[in-house]
Amino acid sequence: MSGRLFASPLFLGFDHLEQMLERASKTSSDGYPPYNIEQISAIGLRITLAVAGFEMEDLQITQEDNQLVIRGRQNDDSAGRVFLHRGIAARQFQRAFVLAEGIDVGSAWLDRGLLHIDLARPQPEVRVRRIEISRAGAPLDVPGRAKGANDALAGRRAKAADEPDAESGEIVRTPSRVPRVVRSVAIED
Repeated sequence: MSGRLFASPLFLGFDHLEQMLERASKTSSDGYPPYNIEQISAIGLRITLAVAGFEMEDLQITQEDNQLVIRGRQNDDSAGRVFLHRGIAARQFQRAFVLAEGIDVGSAWLDRGLLHIDLARPQPEVRVRRIEISRAGAPLDVPGRAKGANDALAGRRAKAADEPDAESGEIVRTPSRVPRVVRSVAIED
C-alpha cells in the first residue's frame, strides 16, 4: 500500500488537494499567536489572531498561491532599559492557513490587540453538461485538441446517404444512421 492519500484510481485530478494537505501538515505546530476561526455568515469566515503588543506596521498579510500567510515582527525597544524580570518578549511569528480554491480574502483590521481577517467562501454553481457517447473507435472530442481533428467524425455523422425510395424508385437523401446516445453528467468545478 502506498503512502498516498488519494491512491485509488477513482480519485482523478486530486493531486493538488493532496499537496495542500501535505503543506497544511507541515505548518508550525507552535501555538503562537492563538487564533479563532468563526463562520460569520453562510459564505463568510473570519480569522482572529491575538497579537497584543503588535502595531499595524509590525504585521504583514500575504496570499501566496492558496496559502494565507500572516507575519509579525516586533522591534526590540529594550535599549537602555534594565529588566528585573522579562516575561514579555519581542517575538516574531508566522502563521499560515491553507485556503480552498475560490476563497477570497476580504478585509483585515487591527482592534484592541486582535487582528481580524474576513474571508468569503462563495457557493459553487452547479453546472450540468451533456457528454456525447460515440461509437467504438470514433475519435474523442477532447478539449484542447487541434481544430479540425474532430472534423472527420462530424463529417461522417452529417453525411447523407442516397437510397432509392421503395415505392417510387427515386433517390431520397436520408441522414446517415449513426446511433446517438446521450446521457447527462453533473460536473462540479
